[in-house]
Amino acid sequence: MMLVLTRKRGQSILIQNDIEIYISSIDGDSVKIGIRAPEEVVILRHELVEEVKANNMEATNAKLDPSFIKKIKK
Repeated sequence: MMLVLTRKRGQSILIQNDIEIYISSIDGDSVKIGIRAPEEVVILRHELVEEVKANNMEATNAKLDPSFIKKIKK
């Protein structure tokens, strides 16, 4: 499910009374937002999570040269 809302600069969205998404500025296609949430809430940029996943998959599927393993053990 996805909710799509229109907001203007200075407006915000409240999620479950303790997470606030604030529209700080809008410049062309770029929107600057602020997020206020409890410390235990993890906030990550989606594209970075996807990049780490892709790197992990690449590393998992890579064939290691036995001589490389000997080098890194030293």
